[in-house]
Amino acid sequence: MIGVVRARAVLGVAVAVVAAGVGAALSLPAKAAPLETIAKQAILVDMTTNTVLFEKNADERMAPSSMSKIMTGYMVFDALKTGRLSLDSTLPVSERAWRMQGSKMFVELHNNIKVDDLIKGMIVQSGNDACIVLAEGLAGSEPSFAELATKKAKELGLRNSNLVNSTGWPDPNHYMTARDLATLAERLIRDFPEYYHYYSIRDFKYHGINQGNRNPLLYRGINVDGMKTGHTEAGGYGLTASGEREGRRLILVVNGLPSMQARADESARLIEWGFREFSTYALFRAGETIEQVPVWLGAQDTVPVTVPQDMKVTLARADRPGMKVSLVSNAPVAAPIRKGDVVGKVVITAPGFPGKEVPVVAAQDVEKLGFIGRAFAAAKYLVFGS
Repeated sequence: MIGVVRARAVLGVAVAVVAAGVGAALSLPAKAAPLETIAKQAILVDMTTNTVLFEKNADERMAPSSMSKIMTGYMVFDALKTGRLSLDSTLPVSERAWRMQGSKMFVELHNNIKVDDLIKGMIVQSGNDACIVLAEGLAGSEPSFAELATKKAKELGLRNSNLVNSTGWPDPNHYMTARDLATLAERLIRDFPEYYHYYSIRDFKYHGINQGNRNPLLYRGINVDGMKTGHTEAGGYGLTASGEREGRRLILVVNGLPSMQARADESARLIEWGFREFSTYALFRAGETIEQVPVWLGAQDTVPVTVPQDMKVTLARADRPGMKVSLVSNAPVAAPIRKGDVVGKVVITAPGFPGKEVPVVAAQDVEKLGFIGRAFAAAKYLVFGS
């Protein structure tokens, strides 16, 4: 029988404890006031809670243009972390890299260039030549590098991406999606925090030529600290951007915009909207006792339950007053119980919010009663009904 056992407050929200079946976790996105964008593809994600705040054609294949260089960056940073490269390593410039068109770092033919400079050339100057030097240094050739990069993309969960070069140079078989780019950006930030600072460098001088970072949001004072622009005729103007404010990190991907100015203005508008209209609320800390759940035939009558990781939820600020938090379990839970066993779930609901479910686990072991104890408990149940 389903019934509320008790309630307590978390952040001013009543937490109801309910006996019921345990279901599967729900996915987000959160909801806010309707939003439109002129971008052909877009996605805005709160990285702190992996919550999609807004999306438009996010799974549509598109030409990622130079935003592809985030994947090249990931591969280079992985090589640095595993020791295959160092920032002081030097890589030779092939004629193919030297002749490469488009945005350039202006590498010198047959010169050996430090990896640190090549990374800056790839990120700040969007150098196609720098990307090819790095790709050839890692895999021997750019096609071989592209094969490795596509394989790594699949491992990272990029479900609809195929890379045939290191630069984003136009090719009908070179594509990604906005969602995949957002996932890639998140993984790069999480996996290589020691190298993310390269994306906030505003200018870099090489071979006597000083070039500014093409990410327009770095200059707008809105807490954006990365990542990469892109532009081709097929893809239009695009930007993958990330910024942090008050402990929240947002990732934005837009593509298919008609001009550089539209890219700058629309990207700023969307990321400001995400920071303004949404907030992240901390509900429970990992290891914190949420409640005591009744135990059947256990050496103790209840077991404390907790969440295995800090529990936060992102939702529209306007929906915060209507948020409800419930602890649902198959109480009483039969002993024996082992620490870490899933014994229920926390369910969060709010108006305009599709809901979120997080498993709760036993915070300690509970042994099963011996024969005499079980017999006594059974007799007690027959007499008193509980």
